[in-house]
Amino acid sequence: MRIYNGKSVFSGIAIGKICVYKKDEQQVKRVKISDIEEELARFAAAKEEAARQLQELYNKALKEVGEANATIFEVHQMMLEDVDYNESVENIVRSQEVNVEYAVAATGDNFSRMFAAMDDDYMRERAADVRDISERILTILNGDGEHRAVTEEPSIIVADDLAPSETVQLDKDMVLSFVTVHGSTNSHTAILARMMGIPALVNTALPMDETVDGKLGIVDGGTGRIYVDPDEKILAEMTKRQQEELKKKELLQTLKGRENVTLDGQKVMLYANIGNIKDLAMVMQNDAEGIGLFRSEFIYLEKEDYPTEEEQFQIYKQAAETMAGKRVIIRTLDIGADKQCDYFEMEHEENPALGYRAIRICLTRPEVFKTQLRALFRASAFGKIAIMYPMITSIKEIRRIQEIVSEVKAELDAQKTPYGEPEQGIMIETPAAALVSDLLAREVDFFSIGTNDLTQYTLAVDRQNPKLDEFYDPHHPAILRMIAMVVENAHKAGIWAGICGELGADQTLTGEFLAMGVDELSVAPGSILPIRKIVLETNVGEYKARHH
Repeated sequence: MRIYNGKSVFSGIAIGKICVYKKDEQQVKRVKISDIEEELARFAAAKEEAARQLQELYNKALKEVGEANATIFEVHQMMLEDVDYNESVENIVRSQEVNVEYAVAATGDNFSRMFAAMDDDYMRERAADVRDISERILTILNGDGEHRAVTEEPSIIVADDLAPSETVQLDKDMVLSFVTVHGSTNSHTAILARMMGIPALVNTALPMDETVDGKLGIVDGGTGRIYVDPDEKILAEMTKRQQEELKKKELLQTLKGRENVTLDGQKVMLYANIGNIKDLAMVMQNDAEGIGLFRSEFIYLEKEDYPTEEEQFQIYKQAAETMAGKRVIIRTLDIGADKQCDYFEMEHEENPALGYRAIRICLTRPEVFKTQLRALFRASAFGKIAIMYPMITSIKEIRRIQEIVSEVKAELDAQKTPYGEPEQGIMIETPAAALVSDLLAREVDFFSIGTNDLTQYTLAVDRQNPKLDEFYDPHHPAILRMIAMVVENAHKAGIWAGICGELGADQTLTGEFLAMGVDELSVAPGSILPIRKIVLETNVGEYKARHH
């Protein structure tokens, strides 16, 4: 038996045969050519075929893993058209009079090295995308079919790293778990594993050879370990744990339809976080009471140009109608930092997390903001929509938002367009907002605490930087004190306060949040029933007596 440690991105236990997935390393020879135009025509034809394949992958991903995870193939399609990339290939063919295979391989290497060396995490992740595109073009030029990971039985897939196109080509029913040697907890593989609800490890130093391939393996997402050729004792222990987990899952299904009330009668609203309307099915399946965070920026990130008022209206209206009178909290545009959108033409920033992002963009580009607000107000006539503004730091910002909202309502009145009166709240995700939350509470209908950013700004730790993982501590007493203070200030002003950051789903803190009087927890759809179970089993009075 051999044990290797990795970094867990999703817990659970997987037991099965290990399948080592190796990319076909493409051998590229440098060949002198005589007809440059013919060579460039081959490149154009290969790109056309690559675009067709990527469109197919996009459609497949859309069906299987939802829109947010499929957008990566749109990014790849845009990269195919990237002027710098194409000019580099053409320049190498023309100036060196060499075959296009050599030019594509050289360009792919140069560009991926350039991206990998950048400071920005988002750009570093692009290095894998450039390699993926170049590999795809080379495969087409060499006349090979698309490479697929082939496994005849459900397996634990072990790979150096998986490009998005490879993860989508895998038959989901054949994947018990992902284990990669490289990759970060923010990588596409990690996101996909969480979406599929299967255990996965990244950054796992295990050999990619016959000592692992085809052997029996156990992935323990709880401890971040993979066992290769486990002994009888470990196998028996893990099989037992796996069965217990399955039983737990089945039991959770029996909690559907139950109200979220503690043993001593304290109610809490359990809502779901979603990225787009395709996630509504997950919200229904997991019996959420409402949507606590609809990340509207995905509507922008998935487009080549600004989405129109009508396009946005249809999406918000569909969410409101589908949720049938349950609250749908839509966060206004939150791009910047790690979420960049080309057509906004924002300048490169040294420190984007502290830069031009979220509400700061909306207040300085009111025409973009107004388009979104008009769509939101119009959609609020069709259900219970609430609007939430991100990255607020001052009353001045709230006053400016109120002015813009008044202008929008006046425009809609003048056009005799019907609209509702949505609740309006703000996200508390900066220490500034937390410290003046007593003043802010008088201006809004609710608070939602974004713990991911609140943690990064309070601890001065960039949450995108894997080197700082050990310093990023969302359980830090400062964070918990801030949350308690924000909830208390909300209640003094007679408004409700929730949590929509990752911490809301942290089951070790559910009791603590109930004790603080948190009114709402908004979590990934898959976390709703496990948290409901804790709520139903908690006596808040007794918890306070024990812990406070």
